[in-house]
Amino acid sequence: MAHHPVDIHVGMRTRQRRTLLGMSQERLGDAVGLTFQQIQKYEKGSNRLSASRMWEFSKVLEVPITYFFDEMPGDGGMNGRGRKLKGGAEVATPFDHAKDPLIKRETLELVRAYYKIEKPRVRKRLFEMTKSLGGAFHEDRLAALPKAARRAAGAR
Repeated sequence: MAHHPVDIHVGMRTRQRRTLLGMSQERLGDAVGLTFQQIQKYEKGSNRLSASRMWEFSKVLEVPITYFFDEMPGDGGMNGRGRKLKGGAEVATPFDHAKDPLIKRETLELVRAYYKIEKPRVRKRLFEMTKSLGGAFHEDRLAALPKAARRAAGAR
């Protein structure tokens, strides 16, 4: 059975926040009286979070309940792409999060490590260096494109 896109999104947001806090699934589970396996199921969207469970998670993860629904499409991720079953019922298709770098573990760990740098000047210099490296990579990719493609991309 396909998981509902809203459950997948709420689970993804739970995992995202837990990871940003550096909290293990086991520690979150202990805080709300669940096993880490149950936390895994919530994070995958295979189990739905009830309102009371979401309230408990919001307290432990130090976010408002609305956090779990932030960045969710207004149509709950359906986009008219639900599949029809024999009885005419619609089964939800999951959100396409595969290309979103903000939900990758690497990104979350990088952000957490960045904010552990206590000196604002050092953080700022790292930020500027990272932007510079990213820009150089982008320029290299544009230079490799044919001239017409570079014009279409807004490059000279």
